[in-house]
Amino acid sequence: MTEKPNIRHPERASAESKCNKEPDGPGPLILVVDDDLRIRDALSSLLSSAGMRVLAFGSAAEFLEARAHVSGACLILDLQLPGVSGLDLQRDLAEDDGPPIVFISGHGDIPSSVRAMKAGAIEFLTKPFSDKELLDAIAGAIAQYRQRRQKNEQFVELRKSFAQLSPREREVLPLIVAGMTNKDAAAKLGIAEITIQIHRAQIVRKLAARSLPDLVRMAIKLGISSP
Repeated sequence: MTEKPNIRHPERASAESKCNKEPDGPGPLILVVDDDLRIRDALSSLLSSAGMRVLAFGSAAEFLEARAHVSGACLILDLQLPGVSGLDLQRDLAEDDGPPIVFISGHGDIPSSVRAMKAGAIEFLTKPFSDKELLDAIAGAIAQYRQRRQKNEQFVELRKSFAQLSPREREVLPLIVAGMTNKDAAAKLGIAEITIQIHRAQIVRKLAARSLPDLVRMAIKLGISSP
């Protein structure tokens, strides 16, 4: 990215930087936090031209104020910010399932970049950087965001399926994933072996488990421990 970027849509970019409302449109939402208005406008123009929606903020405080109302696929974050720094904001967002982060900085140093990457940043770009470098980093962030969202959706569905189990089936499940035979499980619960077989079949059906290892993986995700 050059130091004097060509701003294709300055009015739109400036308007976006002052708005805390998520912009409409089909593209992924990219959040920008940078205290330099020229950079915010240039990034807004570039990303909009690439088919993305953009919401820009001049400080971490502005971003945090709008955080409850927006959910971005990527956060482009300046390292040096007034008040809360980029690294401090990254730490806070890590505790709140924040979006994947691409750091940008005009004063990057090795310790800061190492700290950012160790904390999970997708990329650490030093200004000036090329449009391609930035777009490639954003593409990686979006891919990670979509993968994370898919896993979250799958977990929600798993929780819904688990909620369909009867109280007795929830007692039987830990015994199954612990590798107990139907006979041993029946003896532990004081019920008939045929009843365990019926419960096992119902558990497999309701959770849509393809195999015992699959059932074990589900139990781990649900936090179910062996007896």
